[in-house]
Amino acid sequence: MRLSRTAKVVLGCVTAAGLALVYVPLLLVLLNSVNADRSFGWPPSGLTGRWWRAALHSDGARQALLTSVRAGLAATAIALVLGTLAAYAVHRHRFFGRRTVSFLLVLPIALPGIVSGIALNAAFRTVLEPIGIGFGLFTVVVGHATFCVVIVFNNIGARLSRLAPSLAEASADLGARPWQTFRYVTFPAMRSALFAGGLLAFALSFDEIVVTTFTAGPGTRTLPIWIYENLARPHQAPVVNVVAALLVLLSVVPVYIAQRLSSDTAGGRL
Repeated sequence: MRLSRTAKVVLGCVTAAGLALVYVPLLLVLLNSVNADRSFGWPPSGLTGRWWRAALHSDGARQALLTSVRAGLAATAIALVLGTLAAYAVHRHRFFGRRTVSFLLVLPIALPGIVSGIALNAAFRTVLEPIGIGFGLFTVVVGHATFCVVIVFNNIGARLSRLAPSLAEASADLGARPWQTFRYVTFPAMRSALFAGGLLAFALSFDEIVVTTFTAGPGTRTLPIWIYENLARPHQAPVVNVVAALLVLLSVVPVYIAQRLSSDTAGGRL
């Protein structure tokens, strides 16, 4: 379809406005993290690195960062195992209820976060508390894993759907056992999708706050929760901006790598 010059200009302006709406606030957070004015006056009176030094020496921020990393790594590990097994079962085998299973696996990420959080909170209180397991890092990891599995499932499923079944059949014809076929044929073909899914799952877990609010215990604070709790404290505002800027930077890296891996794979470079 060919667009007129006017239509191209309009579409370009709308696209630029949409991108500005998303990225200008992020740039302001990055700028305020080095703003010498504690009240974030505009334009900045100067640039300083004192807030970054203060953030590095903040015990609360460091502990929250460590908690977020631990929760993200654990949730990603669970998602990689369960998501890969589920995708392999759904896309490589035919069984009754296969479409229903696929729908139920994808459903958690489509539900509003607050609904998932309330449901998980009620489930943990009903099932875990009677056996002595309270809210804490474990419940946060389980809560994050419920939607991280979807990311891995979709990535691996998309790769397996493009992988010709004849490759596994040829491997079997040559005498390879099922495990050997998976190790030497299937796994190398979906390795980059697995890595990309893991990166996206970690980024999603690292930034999550809604489900975490309902599944974390009193002493469990991830980085997003720490930011939210300290946002209204004037003396902590500069440090919060630094931590928010760090959160933006840490989120960009895995998403960018995952996007590159996905685009390279789509172009045929496994």
